[in-house]
Amino acid sequence: MEVQALTKYARMSPKKVNEVARVIRGKNANDALDLLKFIPRKSAALIAKTLQSAIANAENNHDLSGDTLTVDRATVEQGPVLKRFKAAARGGVARRKKRMSHIRIVLKDNE
Repeated sequence: MEVQALTKYARMSPKKVNEVARVIRGKNANDALDLLKFIPRKSAALIAKTLQSAIANAENNHDLSGDTLTVDRATVEQGPVLKRFKAAARGGVARRKKRMSHIRIVLKDNE
């Protein structure tokens, strides 16, 4: 059985989040959660929050144990982009793209 959790509109670029998501793919859910505690990045905290939500969904909605779950997929998708402007040299304007991401974690039951 598959259980998923989704965090939408996370204010971090998908490239930065995907670097951490790559680490937890295929690992046991509780081991991945412990691993994320020791990664000193903001994206690790966002992924840990989503992973905790997926584990809670499995335990509460599907009567599965958190010990038997494995991270099947951890995907990061591009969200909307906020376009902002900043002053540049010689009275010009520089465009800044503030990217957002959608984090989807799918857990699979080993049994």
